[in-house]
Amino acid sequence: MIVALLNQKGGVGKTTLALHLAGEWAREGKCTLIDADPQGSALDWSEQRLKESRPRLFGVVGLARDTLHREAPELGRDADHVVIDGPPRIGGLMRSALLAADLVLIPAQPSPFDGWASGEILKLIDEARIFRPQLVARFALNRCPARSIIAPATAQALAENDPPVLAARIGQRVAFADAAQSGHLVAELDGTGIVTGEIAALAREVEGLAP
Repeated sequence: MIVALLNQKGGVGKTTLALHLAGEWAREGKCTLIDADPQGSALDWSEQRLKESRPRLFGVVGLARDTLHREAPELGRDADHVVIDGPPRIGGLMRSALLAADLVLIPAQPSPFDGWASGEILKLIDEARIFRPQLVARFALNRCPARSIIAPATAQALAENDPPVLAARIGQRVAFADAAQSGHLVAELDGTGIVTGEIAALAREVEGLAP
């Protein structure tokens, strides 16, 4: 299954979710992460991990070009899962990522503004379904503050649209920033297991949507 994380709105934690989903799926099989973001944040994380002499959990490949839809299936031929960390802007590269994917996750923060800002990517998904009618898409709520009434309100608003929002939510955790700086995953730093459990729940729910 090829899962693309896409949103033209910055700061929604797209790369963080891509890395941690890849890490979770790599525990059960072979996973490849494609860094299709010209900023190369996932590649930077991988290089930092190498500097820290941490074991390689999954492959990270830089592929920020609009031939992605032709190259991604080949890269993932021997993998159980392929995760695409998509570009931050609407354009040929994002369209190529959509055509490569079996499932699209749209990370959004628990604010109505994030839902409203996703109009362009939703139009692109509709366009991609002309060629990929089985393409599955879901919103994924990320960076949800503890005890916030905003997240349920946003979830309700998004649930009235297509695509709907996933039930699994990811909290706003300092552990994610710590992990990014050191080339770790939160599973390697999380002493309580709360964050790890949230990522595992998200990965299971996404797997259940496989076409």
